[in-house]
Amino acid sequence: MPGTTNPQLRPGTPDDLPQLTALYNHYVTQTPVTFDTVAFSPEQRQTWLSHYADHGPHRLLVAEETGGEDGGEGGGRLLGYATSSPFRPKPAYATSVETTVYVAPGAGGRGVGTLLYEGLFAALAGEDVHRAYAGVTLPNEASVRLHERFGFRRCGVFGQTGRKFGRYWDVAFYEKPLG
Repeated sequence: MPGTTNPQLRPGTPDDLPQLTALYNHYVTQTPVTFDTVAFSPEQRQTWLSHYADHGPHRLLVAEETGGEDGGEGGGRLLGYATSSPFRPKPAYATSVETTVYVAPGAGGRGVGTLLYEGLFAALAGEDVHRAYAGVTLPNEASVRLHERFGFRRCGVFGQTGRKFGRYWDVAFYEKPLG
């Protein structure tokens, strides 16, 4: 990546919240990828951030631009993030997670999403997680390719699931065995 040497993966921290929020807001205001329709402030995203830990099934990993050979941690530009979140709130779903990847504008097509998913699934390997699920707003060929490359299979498509930017969007659902 221009200006980047070896993007580093690490758990997200509260210090990342302004960049995480700005990155997500790009998708909120510019794309149908998320069905949120109003941009957030970092303060509004604090509860979202509090759901993640550096252990357990619910993770937040960030890919950070390092700019130097030695890497380093903190203070760099975030190139993207990946999460594993509760799939549904009922107890029987505890061994299922929903995964997401968001790549910063200008960082797409450079392996950031792959790096994030490699790290996320490596982190989940030791956890009591049986299935990962992902929803992909269609069309989104880059996301479809990423999920299929990681062994997700399409389970189905919900037609015209959400309305954004004056039109309805379909959402494809994918699943991946983990345990």
